[in-house]
Amino acid sequence: MPFREINSKMVEATVTPGQKMFSQRGAMLAYRGDVSFTPNITGGQGGLASMIGRRVANEATPLMTVEGNGTVMFGHGGHHIQVVQLTGDTLYVEADRLLAFDGTLHQGTMFMGSQGGVMGMVRGQVTGQGLFTTTLKGHGAVAVMAHGGVIELPITPGRPVHVDPQAYVAHHGDVRNKLSTALGWRDMVGRGSGEAFQLELSGSGAVYVQASEEKL
Repeated sequence: MPFREINSKMVEATVTPGQKMFSQRGAMLAYRGDVSFTPNITGGQGGLASMIGRRVANEATPLMTVEGNGTVMFGHGGHHIQVVQLTGDTLYVEADRLLAFDGTLHQGTMFMGSQGGVMGMVRGQVTGQGLFTTTLKGHGAVAVMAHGGVIELPITPGRPVHVDPQAYVAHHGDVRNKLSTALGWRDMVGRGSGEAFQLELSGSGAVYVQASEEKL
Protein backbone atom coordinates (compact mmCIF):
# COMPACT_ATOMS: atom_id res chain seq x y z
CA MET A 1 0.00 0.00 0.00
CA PRO A 2 1.73 3.19 -1.11
CA PHE A 3 2.05 6.18 1.17
CA ARG A 4 0.67 9.56 0.15
CA GLU A 5 2.87 12.41 1.30
CA ILE A 6 0.69 15.05 2.95
CA ASN A 7 3.69 17.26 3.68
CA SER A 8 7.35 16.74 4.58
CA LYS A 9 6.41 15.50 8.07
CA MET A 10 3.19 13.56 7.51
CA VAL A 11 2.16 10.65 5.30
CA GLU A 12 -1.16 8.89 4.78
CA ALA A 13 -1.73 5.20 4.05
CA THR A 14 -4.83 3.32 2.98
CA VAL A 15 -5.55 0.16 4.97
CA THR A 16 -7.72 -2.48 3.30
CA PRO A 17 -9.27 -5.71 4.66
CA GLY A 18 -6.94 -8.70 4.48
CA GLN A 19 -3.80 -6.55 4.42
CA LYS A 20 -1.71 -5.20 7.26
CA MET A 21 1.08 -2.77 7.87
CA PHE A 22 3.46 -2.08 10.73
CA SER A 23 4.25 1.25 12.35
CA GLN A 24 6.38 2.56 15.16
CA ARG A 25 4.45 2.97 18.39
CA GLY A 26 3.23 6.54 18.72
CA ALA A 27 3.43 7.18 14.96
CA MET A 28 -0.35 7.33 14.38
CA LEU A 29 -1.56 10.94 14.18
CA ALA A 30 -5.14 10.37 13.06
CA TYR A 31 -7.26 7.87 11.17
CA ARG A 32 -10.58 7.47 9.41
CA GLY A 33 -12.65 4.30 9.18
CA ASP A 34 -12.53 1.00 11.06
CA VAL A 35 -8.82 0.60 11.85
CA SER A 36 -7.18 -1.31 14.70
CA PHE A 37 -3.73 -0.93 16.25
CA THR A 38 -2.27 -3.83 18.23
CA PRO A 39 1.24 -4.32 19.70
CA ASN A 40 3.42 -6.64 17.64
CA ILE A 41 5.70 -9.00 19.57
CA THR A 42 6.98 -11.19 16.73
CA GLY A 43 9.11 -8.65 14.86
CA GLY A 44 6.83 -8.06 11.87
CA GLN A 45 7.11 -10.55 9.02
CA GLY A 46 10.52 -11.64 10.28
CA GLY A 47 8.94 -13.80 12.99
CA LEU A 48 10.77 -15.01 16.07
CA ALA A 49 14.25 -14.75 14.55
CA SER A 50 13.71 -11.08 13.80
CA MET A 51 12.42 -10.45 17.31
CA ILE A 52 15.45 -12.15 18.85
CA GLY A 53 17.78 -10.24 16.53
CA ARG A 54 16.21 -6.95 17.59
CA ARG A 55 16.65 -7.83 21.26
CA VAL A 56 20.30 -8.84 20.76
CA ALA A 57 20.85 -5.64 18.82
CA ASN A 58 19.25 -3.69 21.67
CA GLU A 59 16.72 -2.36 19.17
CA ALA A 60 13.65 -2.30 21.36
CA THR A 61 11.67 0.06 19.15
CA PRO A 62 8.16 -1.42 19.47
CA LEU A 63 5.99 -2.01 16.42
CA MET A 64 2.24 -1.79 16.06
CA THR A 65 0.23 -3.95 13.66
CA VAL A 66 -2.25 -1.81 11.71
CA GLU A 67 -5.29 -3.54 10.19
CA GLY A 68 -8.83 -2.78 9.08
CA ASN A 69 -10.51 -0.61 6.49
CA GLY A 70 -9.69 3.09 6.35
CA THR A 71 -6.87 5.62 6.10
CA VAL A 72 -4.19 6.41 8.66
CA MET A 73 -1.96 9.46 8.96
CA PHE A 74 1.54 8.88 10.32
CA GLY A 75 4.24 11.18 11.69
CA HIS A 76 6.58 11.23 14.67
CA GLY A 77 8.39 13.92 16.62
CA GLY A 78 8.18 16.45 13.79
CA HIS A 79 10.85 14.51 11.87
CA HIS A 80 11.14 14.69 8.10
CA ILE A 81 9.67 11.63 6.37
CA GLN A 82 11.09 9.96 3.28
CA VAL A 83 9.08 7.32 1.41
CA VAL A 84 11.08 4.51 -0.20
CA GLN A 85 9.55 2.14 -2.76
CA LEU A 86 11.07 -1.34 -2.81
CA THR A 87 10.74 -3.53 -5.89
CA GLY A 88 12.26 -6.75 -4.65
CA ASP A 89 15.49 -5.40 -3.19
CA THR A 90 16.51 -4.89 0.43
CA LEU A 91 16.46 -1.68 2.46
CA TYR A 92 18.97 -1.32 5.30
CA VAL A 93 17.81 1.12 7.97
CA GLU A 94 18.15 1.63 11.72
CA ALA A 95 15.07 0.40 13.63
CA ASP A 96 14.44 3.75 15.31
CA ARG A 97 14.20 5.44 11.89
CA LEU A 98 11.29 3.28 10.74
CA LEU A 99 7.98 5.12 10.78
CA ALA A 100 5.75 2.62 8.97
CA PHE A 101 6.01 -0.06 6.28
CA ASP A 102 3.96 -2.52 4.26
CA GLY A 103 3.16 -5.82 5.94
CA THR A 104 4.20 -7.59 2.73
CA LEU A 105 7.85 -6.73 3.43
CA HIS A 106 9.97 -9.30 5.24
CA GLN A 107 11.82 -7.84 8.22
CA GLY A 108 15.19 -9.09 9.42
CA THR A 109 18.37 -8.04 11.20
CA MET A 110 21.86 -7.79 9.72
CA PHE A 111 25.10 -7.64 11.66
CA MET A 112 26.99 -4.61 10.37
CA GLY A 113 30.27 -6.50 10.55
CA SER A 114 29.10 -8.67 7.65
CA GLN A 115 29.26 -5.59 5.41
CA GLY A 116 32.67 -4.00 5.67
CA GLY A 117 34.27 -6.42 8.13
CA VAL A 118 35.81 -4.85 11.22
CA MET A 119 35.26 -1.34 9.88
CA GLY A 120 31.56 -2.08 9.63
CA MET A 121 31.59 -2.86 13.33
CA VAL A 122 33.55 0.32 14.09
CA ARG A 123 30.81 2.33 12.37
CA GLY A 124 28.36 1.27 15.06
CA GLN A 125 30.67 2.54 17.78
CA VAL A 126 31.38 5.82 16.00
CA THR A 127 27.79 6.78 15.26
CA GLY A 128 26.35 5.56 18.52
CA GLN A 129 24.05 3.27 16.53
CA GLY A 130 23.94 -0.46 17.12
CA LEU A 131 26.12 -2.99 15.35
CA PHE A 132 22.92 -4.40 13.88
CA THR A 133 20.78 -2.86 11.17
CA THR A 134 17.15 -3.68 10.37
CA THR A 135 16.47 -5.02 6.87
CA LEU A 136 13.23 -4.86 4.89
CA LYS A 137 12.99 -6.96 1.74
CA GLY A 138 10.35 -7.43 -0.94
CA HIS A 139 7.84 -5.33 -2.83
CA GLY A 140 6.23 -2.46 -0.95
CA ALA A 141 6.66 0.97 0.59
CA VAL A 142 8.62 2.13 3.62
CA ALA A 143 8.41 5.49 5.40
CA VAL A 144 11.62 6.41 7.23
CA MET A 145 12.43 9.39 9.46
CA ALA A 146 15.32 11.83 9.33
CA HIS A 147 16.39 15.31 10.46
CA GLY A 148 16.24 18.37 8.22
CA GLY A 149 15.24 16.70 4.97
CA VAL A 150 16.65 13.83 2.92
CA ILE A 151 18.42 13.52 -0.41
CA GLU A 152 18.75 10.28 -2.37
CA LEU A 153 22.20 9.76 -3.87
CA PRO A 154 22.60 7.08 -6.57
CA ILE A 155 25.40 4.55 -6.18
CA THR A 156 26.73 3.19 -9.47
CA PRO A 157 29.56 0.74 -10.27
CA GLY A 158 32.92 2.48 -10.18
CA ARG A 159 31.47 5.61 -8.55
CA PRO A 160 31.29 5.04 -4.77
CA VAL A 161 29.59 7.58 -2.53
CA HIS A 162 31.22 8.84 0.68
CA VAL A 163 28.86 9.83 3.49
CA ASP A 164 29.36 11.23 6.98
CA PRO A 165 28.22 8.29 9.18
CA GLN A 166 26.11 10.67 11.29
CA ALA A 167 24.24 11.83 8.16
CA TYR A 168 23.52 8.29 6.94
CA VAL A 169 19.82 7.30 7.02
CA ALA A 170 19.44 4.14 4.94
CA HIS A 171 20.52 2.45 1.71
CA HIS A 172 19.21 -0.17 -0.67
CA GLY A 173 20.46 -2.23 -3.58
CA ASP A 174 23.56 -4.34 -4.06
CA VAL A 175 25.76 -2.11 -1.93
CA ARG A 176 28.83 -2.68 0.21
CA ASN A 177 29.78 -0.34 3.06
CA LYS A 178 33.22 0.40 4.46
CA LEU A 179 34.23 2.92 7.09
CA SER A 180 37.42 4.83 6.36
CA THR A 181 39.29 7.59 8.16
CA ALA A 182 40.11 10.91 6.55
CA LEU A 183 42.58 11.73 9.33
CA GLY A 184 45.33 9.84 11.09
CA TRP A 185 44.46 8.18 14.38
CA ARG A 186 46.49 10.74 16.31
CA ASP A 187 44.60 13.58 14.65
CA MET A 188 41.29 11.99 15.64
CA VAL A 189 41.96 11.93 19.39
CA GLY A 190 39.25 13.90 21.14
CA ARG A 191 37.15 14.31 17.97
CA GLY A 192 33.71 13.02 17.14
CA SER A 193 32.84 11.46 13.80
CA GLY A 194 32.16 14.29 11.36
CA GLU A 195 34.75 14.55 8.62
CA ALA A 196 37.20 12.34 10.57
CA PHE A 197 35.26 9.27 9.42
CA GLN A 198 33.68 8.57 6.06
CA LEU A 199 31.28 5.79 5.19
CA GLU A 200 32.08 4.55 1.68
CA LEU A 201 29.22 2.86 -0.18
CA SER A 202 29.99 1.10 -3.44
CA GLY A 203 28.09 -1.10 -5.86
CA SER A 204 24.68 -0.42 -7.37
CA GLY A 205 21.79 1.20 -5.51
CA ALA A 206 21.11 4.37 -3.55
CA VAL A 207 21.85 5.92 -0.16
CA TYR A 208 19.64 8.36 1.73
CA VAL A 209 21.43 11.22 3.49
CA GLN A 210 19.88 13.60 6.02
CA ALA A 211 20.62 17.32 6.24
CA SER A 212 21.34 17.29 9.97
CA GLU A 213 23.69 15.05 11.97
CA GLU A 214 21.34 15.05 14.95
CA LYS A 215 20.35 11.60 16.19
CA LEU A 216 16.72 10.57 16.48
